[in-house]
Amino acid sequence: MTDTGTRSRARIAEPGEGIGLDELALATRNHGLPLEALRYDVTPPGLHYVLTHYDIPAVDADGWRLEVTGAVDRPLTLDLTALRARPALSTRVTLECAGNGRARLEPRPVSQPWLLEAVGTATWTGTPLAALLGEAGVSPGAVDVVFTGSDHGVERGVEQDYARALPLAEALRPDVLLAWEMGGSPLPPQHGAPVRLVVPGWYGMAQVKWLTRIEVLEEPFEGFQNAVAYRLKTDPGDPGTPVERIRPRALVAPPGWPDFMTRERFLRAGPVRLCGRAWSGRAPVARVEVSTDGGRAWTDAELAPADPAHPYAWRAWTADWTASPGRCELLARATDEAGDTQPLEQEWNRQGMANNLVQRVPVTVLPA
Repeated sequence: MTDTGTRSRARIAEPGEGIGLDELALATRNHGLPLEALRYDVTPPGLHYVLTHYDIPAVDADGWRLEVTGAVDRPLTLDLTALRARPALSTRVTLECAGNGRARLEPRPVSQPWLLEAVGTATWTGTPLAALLGEAGVSPGAVDVVFTGSDHGVERGVEQDYARALPLAEALRPDVLLAWEMGGSPLPPQHGAPVRLVVPGWYGMAQVKWLTRIEVLEEPFEGFQNAVAYRLKTDPGDPGTPVERIRPRALVAPPGWPDFMTRERFLRAGPVRLCGRAWSGRAPVARVEVSTDGGRAWTDAELAPADPAHPYAWRAWTADWTASPGRCELLARATDEAGDTQPLEQEWNRQGMANNLVQRVPVTVLPA
């Protein structure tokens, strides 16, 4: 990691400042889930959200190697054939970008301008990381495990390979995978081919793509993506707290049909079946509530049964509504078993991270 200049702070948009061309360039490189695709239990790969910090690297699968180094007894180097020969596990996991919802904050943090679509659910196949670390022999003094990808760039003046660390206890969870398949097919380039990390329950920044190196440390990792980026803080000088597990969120699958520019929804008066998805990385979702009057009154939605085989995948919900002509606003909010509920007012931070403010869907109900 090289400092190529002054390490700039996260920038906040000036009052009245619109989305800039640099943010539009980010928005064209990255893409979110079309919310009508919430109908799928498993997101088709082409509709799953994508965020790449730098360029998508061109990785030769035949020449790819994974190194396991650092505070270990037996450093390892594996090619793709050797990794795929290990016991495999498939798991369905909902991933969400930590910046999801950033563009709706006021004042707006300047970065990838996500609305609410930075999410998707896929079935990932790979081998458990814990067994690989066990084979390498982790030092008794280890505290962090660092994962480095082959994507390289500059961020706030710092030249770097993308690298993130997990606390050792998280890295040793049995469901953390070194994944080589998405939906039963080899990983697409934009999703980290040939091998990526999958950490169920954590925001997307932990899911290091194009993985090349795993390093065990006996001191906390101070790399840019842990120590500077992905921190919850309100003041520039505040070191903040790290972004980790996904906070609860519910989304409404948009009913009716949209206006081309505004995406406002239109539908006919009468019985309407509202539906959507809800998830949390901290604890299972316990409740989804729906409001059809802008948040003044709430009713419980019906949650689909939890799937114990896939505890980190989103759950479907439904709610019946008799729509009357006029304009209204639909809201949905999730509460998890730990008691964490989506807020109705924004909880602002300088980088726009872990913002799970409730979704608001404007709807015009036409006469039947």
